[in-house]
Amino acid sequence: MDYISEYTRFFTALLVILDPFAVIPILLALTQKYTTRQRNRAVNVATLTVFIVLALSAAFGENILTVLGASLPSFRVGGGIILLLMGLSMLRAEPEPMRTTAGEQEAARSSENIAVVPIAIPLLAGPGAISTVIIQMQRPGTENHLLWVILITFLVCVIVWAVLRLSSPIGRFLGPIGINVMNRLFGLILTALAVEIMANGLRGLFPTLGG
Repeated sequence: MDYISEYTRFFTALLVILDPFAVIPILLALTQKYTTRQRNRAVNVATLTVFIVLALSAAFGENILTVLGASLPSFRVGGGIILLLMGLSMLRAEPEPMRTTAGEQEAARSSENIAVVPIAIPLLAGPGAISTVIIQMQRPGTENHLLWVILITFLVCVIVWAVLRLSSPIGRFLGPIGINVMNRLFGLILTALAVEIMANGLRGLFPTLGG
């Protein structure tokens, strides 16, 4: 049962971090001259790219940490800070500079392929999402832990794909106010998760805190 709770929490965290609703206005702006078919193709490529990046992070994240000489507790604290900043920006309904800058968005308008950059990277598969996947791989799990992490990542990407494919009707239905409300709700959840991740990292760095 502990494993089920752990994987459920990972599913929720990753979905909140990817936050496809926050991407809808940017996607519509960058693809405003696209046909429906072209926009759908861009969504397909973006979602596939996100899955590949996160799956590779799950498979090789530990090796990357070893090469960099970073400990897991320090990575948790650093990743938690990133998530906390993202959550606070979402609560204020402000553009998240860690996802993409205004300059990057403007440059992407003249690009023929905006699906990979900036939609997939860094809007969706940014530092927060990659950190979350790597941290999850270090947590207790079943014998097929990597398989479960990749499967959950795939399911989250399917949800992201569905939301982005419906970006036009969702954008019209929710409007700017509705999207901001969704972002604030996701921001609140993300802030709580960030605090928990940082607390676990600090206990690893300073064992006396756990007493």
